[in-house]
Amino acid sequence: MVFSMKITAMSVKEIKELNREAAREYDGYKAQGLDLNMARGKPCVEQLDLALGVLEALRARSEFANSNGDDCRNYGVWNGLPEMRQIFSELLEIPQDGIILGNNSSLQLMFDCISQGFTHGWGGYVPWCRQGDVKFLCPVPGYDRHFAVTEYFGIKMIPVPMLRTGPDMDIVEELVKDESVKGCWCVPKYSNPTGVTYSDETVRRFAQLRPAAKDFRIMWDNAYCVHDLTDEPDELLNLYEECRKEGTEDQVLVFASTSKISFPGAGVAAVAASQRNIADLKTRTTVQTIGSDKLNQLRHVLFLHDAEGVRSLMRGHRRILQPKFRIVLKTLEQELEGLAVTIPRKGAQVAKMTEKDMEDVLQIRRALDELAVGLACDNMTEHKLAELHKALLRFEESTKTGDVKQIAQTDVAFHEVIYQAADNLKLVNLLNNLREQM
Repeated sequence: MVFSMKITAMSVKEIKELNREAAREYDGYKAQGLDLNMARGKPCVEQLDLALGVLEALRARSEFANSNGDDCRNYGVWNGLPEMRQIFSELLEIPQDGIILGNNSSLQLMFDCISQGFTHGWGGYVPWCRQGDVKFLCPVPGYDRHFAVTEYFGIKMIPVPMLRTGPDMDIVEELVKDESVKGCWCVPKYSNPTGVTYSDETVRRFAQLRPAAKDFRIMWDNAYCVHDLTDEPDELLNLYEECRKEGTEDQVLVFASTSKISFPGAGVAAVAASQRNIADLKTRTTVQTIGSDKLNQLRHVLFLHDAEGVRSLMRGHRRILQPKFRIVLKTLEQELEGLAVTIPRKGAQVAKMTEKDMEDVLQIRRALDELAVGLACDNMTEHKLAELHKALLRFEESTKTGDVKQIAQTDVAFHEVIYQAADNLKLVNLLNNLREQM
């Protein structure tokens, strides 16, 4: 469907016709019996093809030994290939010996870390499941899959508002005084769904937290650490380094993966942590598995080589994604002027209406309504007057129902009769634009 004019410049009648046209077009698509996968966050085929070299990196009779001399086809190397851990070390700026590799899902590593706290405890403390009701801080809006993990374990979730600088740290600092609060979910760079990157101050305040719970853990999901699509990417302060300065490195668990770098279904995930946390995870991991998929790790090492190889691959993703983002943002700006705002390096959001904005709109609306009424009086006929009287009666009846939606609809219908009688299309378009902003 192609719009011939901005939605905000359309009359109510035109918008209703547009809605009917869209419904007809939608019904036409449904009639085709299409099987479309509309799942969010899935790279397109062109993006997946960028990493085909991963699949071609290993050939029969290739060298399968890693730098330690271990044969990657065999058991062993519980924490993953040192070469792949080194790549994550460079990307996350965390020492290689503080990194454990998993298979393709960083979410699985997060689940395991929550499970560790819940069933066995962190740092020798009593497992969460034996501490009564425990709680987790959840910045909102946030990532629903994170929240699903804590919900699965029956952990009470406490919402924390997201600001433009990250979670409201005044609230976080107050809430962690409660010993039953055991952690906080975080997506610190290009956070879901707002695109916020935590400010330096926010990162430092996380590092400086002194929770009442000694087994408190910050779940730092740095999923988008290299996912920059502009020439001026956001910069994220290194939380682990800040925690090390404060002596609080045991409080943070850092996660990342190549899911949106190489293949979502066949990438490599990683968790980075302090040596005390690594010791807890080693006890768990060596019982859980004899080793993750080292051949897949080796394929990634041979294809990527190092952190710069990762960044080079991400530049390929940018070339594919950036034009699509531009089209979407341009369309939103053109068709929803005043209703959506574009935020650099973040995307588009529905424009927020402050109390002052509302007052400004109402002042203009009042003046234009008076003009419309004056024009309508000049053009009023017996037929239009009767139509206006009926619309007024319907509005008065709706106010007795208490149905807000019905009241709004009859109010719009009443004003629409006046606007039509005014017979001034430019004025009507201005009024409709203002109405959409309220």
